Amino acid sequence: MSAWLGVVSANHVQRGVSLGIAQINHGKRTPLARMQENDWLIYYSPKVRMDGDETLRSFTAIGRLPDNEIWQADEGDFKPFRRRVQYRVDAEQAPVEPLKATLDLTSGPNWGYQLRRGLVPLSDRDFEIIRAAMGITS
Repeated sequence: MSAWLGVVSANHVQRGVSLGIAQINHGKRTPLARMQENDWLIYYSPKVRMDGDETLRSFTAIGRLPDNEIWQADEGDFKPFRRRVQYRVDAEQAPVEPLKATLDLTSGPNWGYQLRRGLVPLSDRDFEIIRAAMGITS
């Protein structure tokens, strides 16, 4: 089991949670293929909306991948790749600021630069810290 951090605006995360799916990097297949069945996915949302200016900087959803199936959706001109996720609907948003001093993820001076990849692996330690901050104990 591994844990991953997906970087997606909060409004897109909310849509994914409502559909029970993950979509990373504007629907690219490669990041989804890096994750495996039973891996955990935590979303970090730097902003409320992708095209907006309102910052959020919070962990916004957490879930587990139940299988390895990746499929391509058809939304007219947009055909993103997706995976199923079993989201924990009891999770709470957790701001990154109070956790920055304790996370491996944020230990470097330019920690945000790595988030531009859209999907980054999380250390087991960071996963446990973030999961607890989101109110998930099991």
